[in-house]
Amino acid sequence: MALRRPGRRTGRRLADRGEAGLMPWHEQTSFDSGDDLAIDRLSLAAPLLGATGWIDGLARLVGLDLSVGEAPSARTALAHTALAQTLQEMFAPLGFNLRRIAPPGEARGDEAAQMEPAPASLVAARRTGRPVCSIHMPLSVAAPDPRWTRPPHALTRRGSQLFGCGTRGGQGAIAAVWAALRAADAVGLPLRFDPVLLFTPHDDSGAVLRHLCEQGEVRGHFLSLGGMAAPRIWAGALGLLTVELRIDGAADAEATLPVLARLAELQHQVSQRLSTLPAAPEGEGTQLSAQLSVASVSMSPDGGMRRRCTVVVQRRFTPEEGAEAALEELRAAMAGLEVPGCALECRMVRHLPAALAPEEGPHGARWQRALSWGFGFAPDGFRRASSLEGSAFGFVQQAGVQEILVGGLTRPGQRQEAVNEFTTVEDVEALGRAVLAYLADAPEQPLDGF
Repeated sequence: MALRRPGRRTGRRLADRGEAGLMPWHEQTSFDSGDDLAIDRLSLAAPLLGATGWIDGLARLVGLDLSVGEAPSARTALAHTALAQTLQEMFAPLGFNLRRIAPPGEARGDEAAQMEPAPASLVAARRTGRPVCSIHMPLSVAAPDPRWTRPPHALTRRGSQLFGCGTRGGQGAIAAVWAALRAADAVGLPLRFDPVLLFTPHDDSGAVLRHLCEQGEVRGHFLSLGGMAAPRIWAGALGLLTVELRIDGAADAEATLPVLARLAELQHQVSQRLSTLPAAPEGEGTQLSAQLSVASVSMSPDGGMRRRCTVVVQRRFTPEEGAEAALEELRAAMAGLEVPGCALECRMVRHLPAALAPEEGPHGARWQRALSWGFGFAPDGFRRASSLEGSAFGFVQQAGVQEILVGGLTRPGQRQEAVNEFTTVEDVEALGRAVLAYLADAPEQPLDGF
């Protein structure tokens, strides 16, 4: 029997008529009875995604104001308690056990963290003995831009567009995963993996995901759903060091001139180092290179008539260089520098490790096939793309999880957190179909009909 990917309209018509949807896989020739049963159940589950109530679930998630503003507060703590309750009510009926993972400061017993609790991460898991797939969904916790013309924490709909904070971030991804798991559960579809769901506050510093890795919560292979809805294969990221160069005892800003001159020399040297990482598809055929840039220069009182000048440097390094070599090179460049009457200190304030070859593993081809079915991407349209900015996924690889797969709801050209953020019904259900096909314990075959 030849099986094809269901189109969106076809899937709806089949669901309305109560008929089985069509599978995306190529004509099959050698299935046993168990294979036939899995295919039948996956065919039944796909058209049920729209009937799982995921829009109501997304409305509940968007309705929670998880923003932390300048600092966490009691309001933040209440909102995250409500989040835990909401996720418990959504996933516990599917057999998942939800646990709270204390944020780094609270876990260490820091007094400041106890006074101003930071958002915690939540982990939901059900274990059946199958291989683990860690599914990461970073929640939007940024305060909404005042230019919003719709209520940011109330899901509003215009046609197929769904507006609200997090709709194309972690909140939308949760709705897609929940719909996929509910549809699988409704038809008794067995899963190939035990999903471990990681709900984290979005954090540019990488501290949250790093803490989860250190706590041993990231296992198996890693699937992040905070990325792009595009036929892309995430191929790694440059590392990022943020370093403060402190010039103590400066009379004025002229003390920074020798430092800036030396940085300009080093900047040219660094930019000549190419990485094996590919650029984004728009720049196909090019390679990323290491970079050094000055982020800011500032002055502050340092007692008496003297001041402290601070130069903040961002150093993007290739996986081939490594963080230690990049930092040592910067320190060596500053060590021989003379700033009359001043003391020069080099201090690292942030580090995101590079990620190399995350797509190399046994599950990448399956995820591409699932994305092709879910979104309708042509199999030959996928392109490798890496990140110029640092990524917390480097911590995942440092924790021993090499394979990292990426998908999501952000379309090319859209910013992750924007005014009047929205996704569409079609995209959420497309991501749900992709997750369903990826997790389903059904035979893997090439896609047909593209």
